Amino acid sequence: MRQVTRGINSCESRLIIWRLLTLAWAAHIFFMSTGNFGGGQTRSVLAAVLYFCHISVSTEFTGILNIVCRKLAHLTEYAVFASLLYRSMGGRDNILKQRRLVTWCIVAAGAYSLTDEFHQSFVRGRNASLIDCGIDTAGAALAMLVAYGSAELNARRPVAPPNRHTYTKGDSRLKR
Repeated sequence: MRQVTRGINSCESRLIIWRLLTLAWAAHIFFMSTGNFGGGQTRSVLAAVLYFCHISVSTEFTGILNIVCRKLAHLTEYAVFASLLYRSMGGRDNILKQRRLVTWCIVAAGAYSLTDEFHQSFVRGRNASLIDCGIDTAGAALAMLVAYGSAELNARRPVAPPNRHTYTKGDSRLKR
């Protein structure tokens, strides 16, 4: 009796890689929520960068820049997370399920953001913020807007005409 073994095809292996990357990014988000990456630490790094670039600003302006950089980091972090979720669930492969998948990715990223903020409520020097959850979810929504928009555009793109040098089966120029 012949035994048939099923190997992993390239599509499945790509999904596994995307899922591993998604888990690694989720761990990265969790790690960034520790006490090592609070506002005081990023403020000192920002001050050092400004000093290195020979840019002199007031302490108040450094504080504003610090807040803006931190909120942009939240936005970017969750845009990347939602994009990874999208790809790890087979995004771009099935245009018929795009709306549901995009919605699911936004909800999942928003839920993870809530757990992240809950985690921060137990970390000394950090605090939980629903505003940060909103920013995180907005980052996920922006990424999914781009993903959904590009998928829609690709679906509506006309198919290119065949190359004039291709031969069909009944073509006399086709050699056997």
